[in-house]
Amino acid sequence: MNKKIKELYDHDTLYNNNPQRSFKGASLTEIAFPVGGIGTGNISIGGRGNLRDFEIFNRPAKGNVIPFTFFALWAKQNDKEPVAKILEGKIPPPYRSGFGEPQTQLQGIPRFANAEFTAEYPKAKVTLTDDDIPITAHLTAWNPFIPLNVKDSAIPGAILEWSFINDTDEPIDISLAANASNPLVRKNEQGQYINDGSLNTYQAAGRLKGMLMTNPCIASDDPAAGSIVLSAIWDDLDIQTRWFRGSGWWDKCHLFWDAFSNTGKLPMVIDSEPAPYNGDVCSLVMHAQIPARGSVTIPVIYTWHFPKMVNPWPDGINETLNTYSGAVYSDAWNVASYIADDFTRLRSETDNWLSAMYDSTVPDYVLEAITSQVSIIRSPTCMLLADGRFFGWEGCGDNIGSCFGNCTHVWNYEQSLAFLFPQLERTMRQTEFLYNTRPTGNMAFRTNLLPGNRLLEFKPCVDGQMGVIMQVYRDWKLSGDDDFLKEIWPNVKAALEYAWTMTPDKLTPATPESGNRSIDSLWDTDKDGVIEGEQHNTYDIEFFGPNTLCTAMYLGALRACEEIADYLGETEKAEEYRSVYESGKQKVDAELWNGDYYIQKVNVIDGIIVPEHLKSPDSEICSPTYACKQSPGVKAPSLGNDDIIPKYQYGDGCLSDQLLGQVNAHIYGLGYILNPDNVKNAVKSIFYNNFRSPIDSFSNVQRVYALNDESGLLLCSWPKGNRPALPFVYSDEVWTGIEFHVAAHLIYEGFIDEGLTLVKAITDRYSGYNRNPWNHIECGHHYARAMASWGVKLALDDFTFDMIKKQIGFAPKINKNNYSTFWSVGSAWGHYTQNLDKFKYAINVKYGELNLASIKINDLPNGTIDVMLNGEPLQFNRDNDLIEFHNPITMGRNDLLIIQ
Repeated sequence: MNKKIKELYDHDTLYNNNPQRSFKGASLTEIAFPVGGIGTGNISIGGRGNLRDFEIFNRPAKGNVIPFTFFALWAKQNDKEPVAKILEGKIPPPYRSGFGEPQTQLQGIPRFANAEFTAEYPKAKVTLTDDDIPITAHLTAWNPFIPLNVKDSAIPGAILEWSFINDTDEPIDISLAANASNPLVRKNEQGQYINDGSLNTYQAAGRLKGMLMTNPCIASDDPAAGSIVLSAIWDDLDIQTRWFRGSGWWDKCHLFWDAFSNTGKLPMVIDSEPAPYNGDVCSLVMHAQIPARGSVTIPVIYTWHFPKMVNPWPDGINETLNTYSGAVYSDAWNVASYIADDFTRLRSETDNWLSAMYDSTVPDYVLEAITSQVSIIRSPTCMLLADGRFFGWEGCGDNIGSCFGNCTHVWNYEQSLAFLFPQLERTMRQTEFLYNTRPTGNMAFRTNLLPGNRLLEFKPCVDGQMGVIMQVYRDWKLSGDDDFLKEIWPNVKAALEYAWTMTPDKLTPATPESGNRSIDSLWDTDKDGVIEGEQHNTYDIEFFGPNTLCTAMYLGALRACEEIADYLGETEKAEEYRSVYESGKQKVDAELWNGDYYIQKVNVIDGIIVPEHLKSPDSEICSPTYACKQSPGVKAPSLGNDDIIPKYQYGDGCLSDQLLGQVNAHIYGLGYILNPDNVKNAVKSIFYNNFRSPIDSFSNVQRVYALNDESGLLLCSWPKGNRPALPFVYSDEVWTGIEFHVAAHLIYEGFIDEGLTLVKAITDRYSGYNRNPWNHIECGHHYARAMASWGVKLALDDFTFDMIKKQIGFAPKINKNNYSTFWSVGSAWGHYTQNLDKFKYAINVKYGELNLASIKINDLPNGTIDVMLNGEPLQFNRDNDLIEFHNPITMGRNDLLIIQ
């Protein structure tokens, strides 16, 4: 083992499966656990149990806290004086505000001395203790998360269950105060916000009781129109639709806290008058008695409903959009009622996911990396419209999305949505191929809303375009849906063949200075299987000349289309795609392999115009490499096209992304698309050349995502020299999305320690005190590329799927003697276990319906085996690791298949 790895993590650290880590003290600082549904936004649970980042208004809103929205506990034991505290850990320094902290959250009220945070997505748990109160308080915050079930995973709400454990031998009386203010404000004709007219209305239906917060002054077609509900499933409670409306200062705060802290009660106030200014604060106070050594759990539900949103990607036609939650629910009370009526089922099915996911022998930090980034699906990065179509930014800023339009070259990396909500992933393919692909095959790599109204006027993106073709193959194999495939297949072919059909005489007229041309970029006009022309890519610049970031994606697309064409009976097309693929595979290994890894062959072919801003400077300040035109004493290489030397290339560099197409081919079941020996050497070279520990030994003037004694994988290095003076613009950065796919690839190729080391380094960088584990940042928060983390799980499972053939398979890479893991396909998900000591293998369906004709199990023993479904023997044929049933079987929920 490499010394670098030994110094970082020993074997037990890399391979042991421990409980999910807990956060205490300073590690609570950056914790913000998002709770919300798909396309609904969310609120975040801070590490102390504080509610923060209310991003519920169909836009990002980091740092947004709705005033006076908090919980408090009152407790009284026999004749002792009552104790009341806000249900949060103590507020940590620094205390910077020159006028004292704003009192909108009553920062001067006592809080609990000790707080501990743990999480298994989608559930966060905060434990609070204090010597003043003989009660342990637990907050479990969650939103239903049920893979394949979009409706129940897209509920706009947060369930906040408070459990109180009596640590004494005497009963204790308690009151739980749930408080919230109405934040709904209207705009006047000048566009200024007016803080009046909001209304809190008491509602009750069975055991569900709560406050419906609205603002009747807001027009129904305004994106600001909506409602919020604070409710509880409880019988014994006090109601205040509003705190005291006094003269200002702190009158309402004094009256609230004095009444609650002394008596545990509030005077009943049920008012139907709108607020004259600001938003009224409302309260629910639930009363209970905790028996000696017993416990009580009080469910509180916070829901929101905003049926319209401002179109964030204007198409020139639609200024507002209709949201999915607006189509499903009438208002926030309707949402709360749905949760209350189906509470037991929603919790049970969410717990099914938790048991399937976390009952695993995968290392704990890998589970955290996988599941924490699943939360991106339900962050403000993502949108779900009324018709069920899914859209995503690349990430999101503090108050606005970051980089619009289902960006193909970023979403190219993600696997989480595809394997958990594949029906939503398929809507992205439909957007790309039914709306964003021109008749020539030139695909707009960003979409406007609504799709089809206006196409992006920009050059196409080669890695994005070829990557989504590979994703079509994945999504088809996951779903077994021929109709989905046939609907988009004509444009899939056009998008692939676009690489061949563009010639210089078809170029849109452009000047050399033009950088934003919508042009045909001469990718593979000689049809030799290698992309050579101008290649816009995920680094937001253009590569010129052959490289494997773009060409490996192209080869993967050729292989995917070959198999699809063959399946659809288009034999000539299949043969054509195969011929181009074989040519490209041979040329890549012959021309781009340097003995250790694949490089870029910088070349500007005839017909391509390099814009002025991309030409390397003719300057004495450039370092003496090929990146500067005519540097003193150095002869510039022959690059074609009058020896124009473009900036932002990587040339002889070891690019971490050089095999993205190959790892995706592994995940999708396409096998090796390049020479296997070279692939193994290249991915090993990526790790040993680009992984830096500690990172502070490396100088980086670009964006910083790893710092000081942290470890990380650089996007590129130049181990053999010849680093360009101006390499591609993100070359020295560390992106978790790239680290995750390289980690997955290392595992696929057998470099388990190296792959796990990468994942562990990522987890260590997101440790609570420095960064939020549930928010991996690149160009914005909750960055979509980080959903490549699911690929690490697929690699460790070596999970194979082909629902066209009705086949799944497992070949675990670690802990083979006793392995357990979650699995999912387009119609079902469940749990897999194998125990080699007992020669027992089990597949359990926990949701949906699984149709199987065969199973592949890598570690099947020699000799006779039995296969049983729910205890009944099945007839089958066996060919080594392949079990083929005489008759296909259908497995429903809780069905169990055992091989023994």
